[in-house]
Amino acid sequence: MRFTITRQNLHNGLVAVSASIPSKTTLPVLSNILFSTDGDGIWMNGTDLDVAVRVRVPAEVLESGNLTAPGRKLQEITRELPDHPVEVTTQNDQIELRCGRSHFKLNGLPADEFPTLPSVGFDEGWTVKGGDLQRLIHHTSFAVSTEESRPILNGVLWELSSSEMRMVATNGHRLARMTMPIGSSTATGADFIVPPAALQQVQRLFRDEDDLSVSRSGNHLGFCSGGTEVYTRLIDGAFPNYEQVIPKDNDKHAIVEKRALESAVRRMAVVASDQTHRIRMAFEEGKVHLNVLTPDLGEGHDELELEYQGQELEIGFNANYLLEVLRYMPTDEVRLTFQAPERAATLEPVSESDDKIDYLCLVMPLRLLD
Repeated sequence: MRFTITRQNLHNGLVAVSASIPSKTTLPVLSNILFSTDGDGIWMNGTDLDVAVRVRVPAEVLESGNLTAPGRKLQEITRELPDHPVEVTTQNDQIELRCGRSHFKLNGLPADEFPTLPSVGFDEGWTVKGGDLQRLIHHTSFAVSTEESRPILNGVLWELSSSEMRMVATNGHRLARMTMPIGSSTATGADFIVPPAALQQVQRLFRDEDDLSVSRSGNHLGFCSGGTEVYTRLIDGAFPNYEQVIPKDNDKHAIVEKRALESAVRRMAVVASDQTHRIRMAFEEGKVHLNVLTPDLGEGHDELELEYQGQELEIGFNANYLLEVLRYMPTDEVRLTFQAPERAATLEPVSESDDKIDYLCLVMPLRLLD
């Protein structure tokens, strides 16, 4: 293999692919990037066996071939190279870089040792707008579970139909759900449970203005736009029926300025228990009282003005879950609904425009002990 490439193109490709390389692995080839020539460009592949990234960058190919080489070492080298064309050649299992007066040789591994990418055809599937997908991921993926006891909750549920797409994530204590219209579809409706690591790569590699092709093959999902592709293994199993836990009969409503509530909850969280992070909120007409009592630390009281409709209510929350949900609310005002101290509360954005944002978060309350 022999090709000439600009330092910037080589570095950009390595940066894009290197993030998919595992930091620790028992398979040496997974620390490498697979280089393969293709007409007037170079494909670079990286994978950790669950998520794979494939990027094509333009280059002047003088001799075709393929080889795997240490990904992060190459990235570190190219970052420091002068801004001149880079000549890349391979001989046996070694890759050689020449740039100006710089000259490097690194030991690689044969291309046939590199894992085969999933075979996903993008002729049939869905076309989604990059910006819409970015918003879905941003506003829901924070809610996934990190506990290994329920692997099904370690992923984001992505529901696709001919007209809209929805993402849902939960850890059993808080939930986030968002729905957006879809671009176009040649496939029937489907739903997938996607690992957050794959969605992070999608966020990182695709831009808002990109049109993404999305397709499924067996237990793999592929994302493609231009010369960038992301593949992921899906999480097997049935996602819990989230509609059952979203309350339909919450009859107490509060509208509050998001930043003011965030600030008040954050102050209370300082004095809250390190184990439960519990804060107590008492809603009444025109205001909410926030209270914390931690016997071995002290207590805190605060008060916030808001709009409130319904009977007076006292309810407890994990301050961290409440802050997390508020952080991802896309509007300045938030609508909270309640039914009873032991029932789930919902939070939704209050939009000033006619464009209603179809976004809902849910937080399970904590028991209040007198």
